[in-house]
Amino acid sequence: MKRFLSIVVSLVLIFGFVGPVLTVALYRFVPPPMTFLMVQRMAEGRGFQRRWVPMEQISPTLVRAVIASEDSQFCQHRGFDVEAIEKALEANAAGKALRGGSTISQQTAKNVFLWPSRDWVRKGLEAYFTVLIETMWGKPRIMEVYLNSIEWGPGVYGAEAAAQANFGVPASRLTAAQSARLAAIIPNPIKRRATRPSRFVRRHSGRIVARAGVVRRQGLAECVL
Repeated sequence: MKRFLSIVVSLVLIFGFVGPVLTVALYRFVPPPMTFLMVQRMAEGRGFQRRWVPMEQISPTLVRAVIASEDSQFCQHRGFDVEAIEKALEANAAGKALRGGSTISQQTAKNVFLWPSRDWVRKGLEAYFTVLIETMWGKPRIMEVYLNSIEWGPGVYGAEAAAQANFGVPASRLTAAQSARLAAIIPNPIKRRATRPSRFVRRHSGRIVARAGVVRRQGLAECVL
Protein backbone atom coordinates (compact mmCIF):
# COMPACT_ATOMS: atom_id res chain seq x y z
CA MET A 1 0.00 0.00 0.00
CA LYS A 2 2.80 2.39 0.93
CA ARG A 3 4.56 1.63 -2.33
CA PHE A 4 1.36 2.35 -4.27
CA LEU A 5 0.85 5.68 -2.47
CA SER A 6 4.46 6.57 -3.15
CA ILE A 7 3.96 5.93 -6.87
CA VAL A 8 0.76 8.00 -6.90
CA VAL A 9 2.46 10.91 -5.13
CA SER A 10 5.40 10.73 -7.52
CA LEU A 11 3.09 10.80 -10.54
CA VAL A 12 1.17 13.75 -9.13
CA LEU A 13 4.41 15.65 -8.60
CA ILE A 14 5.68 14.81 -12.08
CA PHE A 15 2.52 15.70 -13.98
CA GLY A 16 1.27 18.42 -11.64
CA PHE A 17 4.53 20.30 -11.06
CA VAL A 18 7.47 19.11 -13.10
CA GLY A 19 5.46 18.73 -16.34
CA PRO A 20 4.13 22.29 -16.43
CA VAL A 21 7.52 23.74 -15.49
CA LEU A 22 9.27 21.82 -18.28
CA THR A 23 6.57 22.80 -20.79
CA VAL A 24 6.84 26.48 -19.88
CA ALA A 25 10.63 26.26 -20.10
CA LEU A 26 10.37 24.71 -23.57
CA TYR A 27 7.96 27.37 -24.82
CA ARG A 28 10.40 30.04 -23.72
CA PHE A 29 12.30 29.17 -26.89
CA VAL A 30 9.90 27.15 -29.07
CA PRO A 31 6.63 28.54 -30.49
CA PRO A 32 3.70 26.88 -28.69
CA PRO A 33 1.77 24.52 -31.00
CA MET A 34 -1.99 24.47 -31.46
CA THR A 35 -4.02 25.42 -28.42
CA PHE A 36 -7.19 23.82 -27.05
CA LEU A 37 -9.24 26.67 -28.53
CA MET A 38 -7.70 26.20 -31.98
CA VAL A 39 -8.56 22.51 -31.93
CA GLN A 40 -12.12 23.30 -30.78
CA ARG A 41 -12.60 25.86 -33.55
CA MET A 42 -11.31 23.43 -36.17
CA ALA A 43 -13.80 20.85 -34.93
CA GLU A 44 -16.49 23.50 -35.45
CA GLY A 45 -15.34 23.86 -39.06
CA ARG A 46 -13.87 27.34 -38.72
CA GLY A 47 -10.55 26.57 -40.44
CA PHE A 48 -7.06 27.50 -39.36
CA GLN A 49 -4.82 30.43 -40.32
CA ARG A 50 -1.68 31.13 -38.34
CA ARG A 51 1.90 32.14 -39.07
CA TRP A 52 4.28 32.73 -36.19
CA VAL A 53 6.42 35.87 -36.47
CA PRO A 54 8.95 37.30 -33.98
CA MET A 55 8.27 40.55 -32.16
CA GLU A 56 10.59 42.38 -34.55
CA GLN A 57 8.06 41.68 -37.33
CA ILE A 58 5.05 43.05 -35.43
CA SER A 59 4.28 46.75 -35.62
CA PRO A 60 4.83 48.65 -32.35
CA THR A 61 1.44 50.27 -32.97
CA LEU A 62 -0.23 46.89 -32.36
CA VAL A 63 1.72 46.33 -29.15
CA ARG A 64 0.67 49.73 -27.84
CA ALA A 65 -2.93 49.20 -28.96
CA VAL A 66 -3.37 45.88 -27.15
CA ILE A 67 -1.72 47.25 -24.01
CA ALA A 68 -4.03 50.26 -24.16
CA SER A 69 -7.07 48.05 -24.71
CA GLU A 70 -6.37 44.96 -22.63
CA ASP A 71 -3.83 45.71 -19.91
CA SER A 72 -2.44 49.23 -19.40
CA GLN A 73 -0.35 48.07 -16.44
CA PHE A 74 1.28 45.19 -18.31
CA CYS A 75 4.81 46.49 -17.78
CA GLN A 76 4.20 47.31 -14.11
CA HIS A 77 2.48 44.24 -12.65
CA ARG A 78 3.88 40.76 -12.07
CA GLY A 79 1.05 38.91 -13.75
CA PHE A 80 -1.97 40.13 -11.80
CA ASP A 81 -3.55 43.60 -11.74
CA VAL A 82 -5.09 43.68 -8.27
CA GLU A 83 -6.84 47.01 -8.84
CA ALA A 84 -8.47 45.77 -12.05
CA ILE A 85 -9.61 42.57 -10.33
CA GLU A 86 -11.16 44.56 -7.47
CA LYS A 87 -13.02 46.84 -9.91
CA ALA A 88 -14.29 43.81 -11.82
CA LEU A 89 -15.56 42.17 -8.64
CA GLU A 90 -17.29 45.40 -7.55
CA ALA A 91 -18.95 45.85 -10.94
CA ASN A 92 -20.11 42.24 -11.07
CA ALA A 93 -21.40 42.36 -7.49
CA ALA A 94 -23.37 45.51 -8.30
CA GLY A 95 -25.12 43.67 -11.11
CA LYS A 96 -23.50 45.68 -13.85
CA ALA A 97 -22.34 44.16 -17.14
CA LEU A 98 -19.80 41.45 -16.48
CA ARG A 99 -16.25 42.65 -16.90
CA GLY A 100 -13.00 40.79 -16.61
CA GLY A 101 -9.87 41.65 -14.68
CA SER A 102 -7.50 39.37 -16.58
CA THR A 103 -4.11 40.72 -17.56
CA ILE A 104 -2.33 39.92 -20.81
CA SER A 105 -0.19 37.48 -18.81
CA GLN A 106 -3.29 35.66 -17.54
CA GLN A 107 -4.83 35.61 -21.00
CA THR A 108 -1.62 34.14 -22.41
CA ALA A 109 -1.53 31.43 -19.74
CA LYS A 110 -5.17 30.55 -20.45
CA ASN A 111 -4.87 30.60 -24.24
CA VAL A 112 -1.66 28.59 -24.52
CA PHE A 113 -1.95 26.01 -21.76
CA LEU A 114 -5.60 25.58 -20.80
CA TRP A 115 -9.06 24.82 -22.12
CA PRO A 116 -11.83 27.42 -22.69
CA SER A 117 -14.09 27.50 -19.63
CA ARG A 118 -14.85 29.53 -16.51
CA ASP A 119 -14.61 26.84 -13.84
CA TRP A 120 -12.55 27.34 -10.69
CA VAL A 121 -10.13 24.54 -11.51
CA ARG A 122 -9.13 26.28 -14.71
CA LYS A 123 -8.86 29.64 -12.94
CA GLY A 124 -6.55 28.09 -10.37
CA LEU A 125 -4.35 26.56 -13.07
CA GLU A 126 -4.40 29.87 -14.93
CA ALA A 127 -2.94 31.59 -11.87
CA TYR A 128 -0.26 28.90 -11.57
CA PHE A 129 0.77 29.17 -15.22
CA THR A 130 0.70 32.97 -15.00
CA VAL A 131 3.28 32.87 -12.21
CA LEU A 132 5.39 30.43 -14.22
CA ILE A 133 5.47 32.48 -17.42
CA GLU A 134 6.10 35.74 -15.56
CA THR A 135 9.03 34.07 -13.80
CA MET A 136 10.50 32.06 -16.68
CA TRP A 137 9.61 34.07 -19.80
CA GLY A 138 9.57 37.75 -18.97
CA LYS A 139 7.43 40.45 -20.55
CA PRO A 140 8.82 40.46 -24.13
CA ARG A 141 8.24 36.73 -24.57
CA ILE A 142 4.79 36.88 -22.97
CA MET A 143 3.77 39.60 -25.41
CA GLU A 144 5.27 37.72 -28.35
CA VAL A 145 3.38 34.52 -27.51
CA TYR A 146 0.18 36.47 -26.82
CA LEU A 147 0.22 38.29 -30.14
CA ASN A 148 0.97 35.07 -32.02
CA SER A 149 -1.68 32.95 -30.30
CA ILE A 150 -4.88 34.87 -29.65
CA GLU A 151 -7.97 34.47 -31.80
CA TRP A 152 -8.63 37.34 -34.20
CA GLY A 153 -11.56 36.02 -36.17
CA PRO A 154 -13.05 32.68 -37.27
CA GLY A 155 -10.02 30.43 -37.75
CA VAL A 156 -7.59 33.37 -37.60
CA TYR A 157 -4.84 33.30 -34.97
CA GLY A 158 -1.95 35.63 -34.33
CA ALA A 159 -1.01 39.11 -35.52
CA GLU A 160 0.37 38.08 -38.91
CA ALA A 161 -2.70 36.12 -39.97
CA ALA A 162 -4.98 38.86 -38.62
CA ALA A 163 -3.14 41.62 -40.50
CA GLN A 164 -3.16 39.66 -43.74
CA ALA A 165 -6.79 38.52 -43.44
CA ASN A 166 -8.19 41.94 -42.53
CA PHE A 167 -5.95 44.45 -44.27
CA GLY A 168 -3.79 42.52 -46.73
CA VAL A 169 -0.54 43.68 -45.12
CA PRO A 170 2.06 41.99 -42.89
CA ALA A 171 1.88 42.64 -39.17
CA SER A 172 5.01 44.78 -39.42
CA ARG A 173 3.16 47.35 -41.56
CA LEU A 174 -0.01 47.80 -39.51
CA THR A 175 -0.96 51.44 -39.00
CA ALA A 176 -2.17 52.89 -35.70
CA ALA A 177 -5.78 52.86 -36.93
CA GLN A 178 -5.57 49.26 -38.17
CA SER A 179 -3.95 48.15 -34.92
CA ALA A 180 -6.71 49.81 -32.93
CA ARG A 181 -9.33 47.98 -35.00
CA LEU A 182 -7.65 44.66 -34.27
CA ALA A 183 -7.35 45.46 -30.56
CA ALA A 184 -11.02 46.44 -30.45
CA ILE A 185 -12.22 43.01 -31.58
CA ILE A 186 -10.07 40.94 -29.18
CA PRO A 187 -12.80 40.45 -26.54
CA ASN A 188 -15.21 38.96 -29.10
CA PRO A 189 -13.39 38.11 -32.35
CA ILE A 190 -16.16 35.87 -33.67
CA LYS A 191 -18.86 38.54 -33.70
CA ARG A 192 -16.81 41.73 -34.11
CA ARG A 193 -15.17 42.69 -37.39
CA ALA A 194 -12.13 44.87 -38.06
CA THR A 195 -12.78 45.38 -41.77
CA ARG A 196 -16.55 45.92 -41.56
CA PRO A 197 -16.76 47.38 -38.08
CA SER A 198 -19.96 48.10 -36.23
CA ARG A 199 -20.55 51.53 -34.74
CA PHE A 200 -19.32 50.21 -31.41
CA VAL A 201 -16.08 48.89 -32.89
CA ARG A 202 -15.47 52.19 -34.72
CA ARG A 203 -15.99 54.21 -31.55
CA HIS A 204 -13.99 51.82 -29.42
CA SER A 205 -11.15 51.90 -31.96
CA GLY A 206 -11.05 55.67 -31.68
CA ARG A 207 -10.72 55.42 -27.92
CA ILE A 208 -7.95 52.86 -28.28
CA VAL A 209 -6.01 55.16 -30.65
CA ALA A 210 -6.16 57.88 -27.99
CA ARG A 211 -5.15 55.52 -25.20
CA ALA A 212 -2.32 54.09 -27.31
CA GLY A 213 -0.99 57.61 -27.61
CA VAL A 214 -0.89 57.80 -23.83
CA VAL A 215 0.89 54.44 -23.72
CA ARG A 216 3.52 55.79 -26.10
CA ARG A 217 4.02 59.13 -24.32
CA GLN A 218 4.17 57.62 -20.84
CA GLY A 219 6.38 54.69 -21.82
CA LEU A 220 3.86 52.09 -20.69
CA ALA A 221 5.13 49.63 -23.30
CA GLU A 222 8.82 50.11 -22.57
CA CYS A 223 9.24 46.60 -21.21
CA VAL A 224 8.46 45.27 -24.70
CA LEU A 225 9.46 47.95 -27.21
